[in-house]
Amino acid sequence: MLERILQSSIRNRVLVVVATLVLALVGARSLWQLPIDAVPDITNNQVQINVIEPAFSVEDMERLVTFPIETALTGVPGLLHTRSVSRNGFCQVTAVFEEGMDIHLARQQVGARLDRARKELPAGIEPAMGPITTGLGEVLMWTVEFEEDGHFRTPEGEWLTNRVQRLAYLRTVQDWIIRPQLRTVPNVADVDAIGGYLKQYHVLPNPRTLQGYGLTLQDVIGALERNNRSLGAGFVERHGEAALVRADARLRGVEDIRAVVLKEHRGTPVTIGQVATVEIGGELRLGSGSVNGREAVIGTAMMLSGANSRAVAVAVREKFEAVQQSLPQGVTARAVLDRSRLVHDTIDTVAHNLFYGAMLVVVVLFALLGNFRAAFLTALAIPLSMLLAALGMTHFGISGNLMSLGAIDFGIIIDGSVIIVENCLRRLADKQRELGRPLTRDERLEVTRAASHEVRRATAFGETIIIMVYVPILALAGVEGKLFHPMALTVIFALTAAFILSLTFVPAMVALLVRGEIAEQENILMRGARRVYAPVLDFALHRRGLVLTAALALLIGTGIGFTRLGQVFIPQLDEGDIAMHAMRIPSTGIEQSTRMQLHVERAVTAMPEVEVVFSKTGTADIATDPMPPSVSDTFIIFKPRAQWPDPHLSKAALVDKLRAAIADQNGHKWEITQPIEMRFHEMIAGVRGDVAVKVFGDDPAALRATAERVAGVLGHLDGAEDVKVEQTTGMPIITVRPNRPALARLGLDSDTVVDTVNIATGGREAGQVFQGDRRFDIVVRLPETLRQRSDALANLLIPLPRPAETEHGNQLTGDPHATHIAPARPLRDLAQIDRAEGANQVSRENSKRRVVVQCNVRGRDLAGFVKEAKAAIDAEITLPAGAWLAWGGQYENLLSARARLGVLVPLCFVLIFLLLYTTFRAARPALLVFTGVPLALTGGVAALALRGLPFSISAAVGFIALSGIAVLNGLVLVTFINQLREEGKSLEDAIRDGALTRLRPVLMTALVASLGFIPMALATGTGAEVQRPLATVVIGGILTATVLTLVVLPALCQMTFDEKKEESGSESN
Repeated sequence: MLERILQSSIRNRVLVVVATLVLALVGARSLWQLPIDAVPDITNNQVQINVIEPAFSVEDMERLVTFPIETALTGVPGLLHTRSVSRNGFCQVTAVFEEGMDIHLARQQVGARLDRARKELPAGIEPAMGPITTGLGEVLMWTVEFEEDGHFRTPEGEWLTNRVQRLAYLRTVQDWIIRPQLRTVPNVADVDAIGGYLKQYHVLPNPRTLQGYGLTLQDVIGALERNNRSLGAGFVERHGEAALVRADARLRGVEDIRAVVLKEHRGTPVTIGQVATVEIGGELRLGSGSVNGREAVIGTAMMLSGANSRAVAVAVREKFEAVQQSLPQGVTARAVLDRSRLVHDTIDTVAHNLFYGAMLVVVVLFALLGNFRAAFLTALAIPLSMLLAALGMTHFGISGNLMSLGAIDFGIIIDGSVIIVENCLRRLADKQRELGRPLTRDERLEVTRAASHEVRRATAFGETIIIMVYVPILALAGVEGKLFHPMALTVIFALTAAFILSLTFVPAMVALLVRGEIAEQENILMRGARRVYAPVLDFALHRRGLVLTAALALLIGTGIGFTRLGQVFIPQLDEGDIAMHAMRIPSTGIEQSTRMQLHVERAVTAMPEVEVVFSKTGTADIATDPMPPSVSDTFIIFKPRAQWPDPHLSKAALVDKLRAAIADQNGHKWEITQPIEMRFHEMIAGVRGDVAVKVFGDDPAALRATAERVAGVLGHLDGAEDVKVEQTTGMPIITVRPNRPALARLGLDSDTVVDTVNIATGGREAGQVFQGDRRFDIVVRLPETLRQRSDALANLLIPLPRPAETEHGNQLTGDPHATHIAPARPLRDLAQIDRAEGANQVSRENSKRRVVVQCNVRGRDLAGFVKEAKAAIDAEITLPAGAWLAWGGQYENLLSARARLGVLVPLCFVLIFLLLYTTFRAARPALLVFTGVPLALTGGVAALALRGLPFSISAAVGFIALSGIAVLNGLVLVTFINQLREEGKSLEDAIRDGALTRLRPVLMTALVASLGFIPMALATGTGAEVQRPLATVVIGGILTATVLTLVVLPALCQMTFDEKKEESGSESN
């Protein structure tokens, strides 16, 4: 079949070239349309369910909301596990599904279960699913601020005179001007916001004044609801024209609210303005935003899962710039985090690596082939293979990113073309010297066909082996699968394209371009290499025992060295910016946390490397990452390195400088990470650290105590940083328990007590004010000055049942001018008020309570740290009855990947051997070539050790790729030696002549393959950390594989074929 394809390609060479160019143009179009991202999206397949109910405590939220939802989700097809967090007034349940399941089907099933669960939930509870987004979904963040401080007059004519009103107006701009416009951008899942205050109209009654008029808080709410209606009243027809009748009593602002009549007192109407302060205010917020030490509103555009992040980021940025024109004068919005910047930097790193790798490959081709036309047509395989690979990437929806494009080695891609062109060039030159004249067209075409066919079988199987070793990578699952599937598919597409080109386009181009006088002679580099190699080859053939012993010793030593390499999951990608987690004691309120965070921002902003600092404190509107009010995420965006005082400052030194800048900020604990890394950790595992120790059990106190002891053990280990225990307790709780006997004596029910406390402290909605499309709640609650007083709750007046009234006055006296002071008693007389420390949050996984201890690992490998941590915990901690530990975080991903690699690597070896056996149809030569695999791995291990790199999944994929590359040259050499023996040469002559003849293609394929990875191994740009282990392994392995092919393999051939000959001789005797 190969013979027919080669013959047809050479005969129809012009048609083949034209068809290839047409396909290349189609590939160029696909490349232009290719989705671009920084890294593959590794977020698991999940659905988030959020519930907000400010009236529920932590215990009530867990018992009445979280548990019923978790129970309802049990048994959903495709569900892997659930986890949840319950806090005061809020809970989130995350359902994680199998990777192959369609996210829309998963959400449909979750929605159906929630519908069935509603009858088990308290009245008014409405679970809401989060947007369809991922850890890479936050494509643009911006701040909304005033240009100047001081009072501000809105375009609607309202004067904003205090901090709350100003921040509420910023939030109004975000929610009603910016958000609606950005939501229209294609593939934007939603627009989130945090900071400022939701604008409300506050009605703040004076309790004594209310009592003096015989009114209650419930009376105020009822009056507002009755006086804020708009109803249609049919229509009237006059002179043939119909006019609609509409009764509009809607409240339009502060003055309308003040004028609402509550009752008549001695012939005079009592209005809300007489008993309460009415003003514009803000809600009791759960989160705040700030930038550079000032409060602001922070918006986030969230990309739809699976969309093209670069395209969405650019589209959102363009729309955001257009939105600026519609902002009120004096208000500004500016982008502070743009994902397209990281995408650009990462793709720039990849592009530079590919460009310089390609240049090095081309230089080697020109230097070693010694023929410009031959080198040129070989180099053409590089862009053509990439353009054809782009067709496959676009068809399968693979984005161009650090992993999919970063593992491509142009040297490996053109290995087959190099071998064919080199053999064609040598055979054409030999034929020309033999005839003493230039070849005719027919002679040239025949020699090209024969030379291509001579090496095509061996190279075809070699390239097939390289392609096939990438196939098992597709069996990786979870995070590692999402990372490396794009890489494996892209390399398979590129190698397959190169394989097809080497069968069709390359022979056709040789037939077209390599004509006339063919100057094929060894240049000075090859002559020098041959002079050095010849005596080494002779030594290997005559002292093969010593050579093989040395190779075996090297193999054993490398195996021992591998066990001493550290292990990490994946090298940390330097995103350029920093995310700093600031944690305070759980009882810290949102306002105090915000004030403390402003001081932190001012300290960080003083660093000359910093461009902008912005923070999110507490929970945003769309609670994809719910945080308590005591916690802030600080995003530190740096200037370009050229603007730093020391542009060569390392990331570790920069982090040390940051820690020094915040050292005097008391009351915080810090965790330093990166924006995308933080989101990935939180969404994938529900924790933000490299290592998470999950303590499961039933007794909350025992869980907490055990977690604290685990944290103490971890904190003393070398390499542990940012050790923290989940803040499950420490929240002050004031509990009001009605005294039922006291209530009975006064004819009062407990509902009145609970309702009054709820309205007074938490507030109660009493309608809305509409201003065009905008709508703002009217809220009744006590003035802030009373709410903040320690004795306010105890002195809260609870209205007692009123005596019956008549139109003539008090029923008891009949006097219409009698006092209307309503009977009331302070809350302290009717209820027990307790203050105690309660639960801050409750976390659950698979319906079981847990407390998480987490930490980051710096300066050592992850696997070694966990091994030491497990030993220390086992030795020092005795778990209480019913409790157990589970390890998570990045370490959980490492365990999963290591288990799968334990199956995939042997599978790759078996696959390689089977393909070799198919090539030779015999076990001995297959084993002979297969020895290249373990000896190539020795170079990879040695290279990692020399560069101080730990073993990672990136390195493991490099070893898998290397195992395929290592056999190619050995396959070509052994096949050629067999051909020479079949031609009648002796064993030693066949080995010697074969090795010397194949020296140039062996060196060329080794050099182009290794040099193609050198820019990747030495790169320092964004994303280089992830590529470096893979490139290092392949370069080191190729070097040892080349030594094997040129030195060890000839010695093995002589020993193997000698034994085979002796066996044949003994059998004939």
